[in-house]
Amino acid sequence: MGIIIVEICDTNLMSALDLERLEELYPEIAVLRADCMNLCGLCRLRPYALVNGKRIIGQTTEECVENIKTAIEAELAIYHDLP
Repeated sequence: MGIIIVEICDTNLMSALDLERLEELYPEIAVLRADCMNLCGLCRLRPYALVNGKRIIGQTTEECVENIKTAIEAELAIYHDLP
């Protein structure tokens, strides 16, 4: 289990992507898929994921993946700055 959790709803557009590959780029993360994350309004509107509980969205799946990577790197920076 990683120190950063990326959650994907199975009914969102992001579920069609192989986001587990992010675990290869960032060994500190874990990608989890859920049947439903109770964000149906957002789920219908655009691609999204949760990174450590924070909503990450994009206009396209590609933009969302880039935003997820940015969020992961911001979270990792917090852990790397710890004494």
